[in-house]
Amino acid sequence: MNTFYLKVLASNRSFFEGRCKMIVLPVFDGEKAVQAHHENMVIAVSVGEIRITTEDGSVVKGLVGNGFAQIINNRVTLLVDTAESPEEIDIRRAQEALERAKEQLRQKQSIQEHSHSEASLARAIARLRMKDQHI
Repeated sequence: MNTFYLKVLASNRSFFEGRCKMIVLPVFDGEKAVQAHHENMVIAVSVGEIRITTEDGSVVKGLVGNGFAQIINNRVTLLVDTAESPEEIDIRRAQEALERAKEQLRQKQSIQEHSHSEASLARAIARLRMKDQHI
């Protein structure tokens, strides 16, 4: 059977752990799919949707923040700052975060503050997109 072991770890919890057939990761220039026996590598992961095809063929979707994936010996470890399922997303909070981030970007900020505001905006947009797809 062509499966591999996957562990998705966020800063506050374990989002997924088990065998799967494929994971699709958001990367800076699009998406990257990983299947069994993938070449060993480390991949930078950006804010966006992950799709995990489990051993039984079901699909687990989630929203992750920035991080990286390590692929070694048919084992994938995905370390991200946040991971949440579509059911956990509060659309009202996401809309408020979007408005706050837009307002912060209109203000004069340091380079570090500007980068932080852009990251907040990206997370809010990703949450709203994922919630729209799963309503």
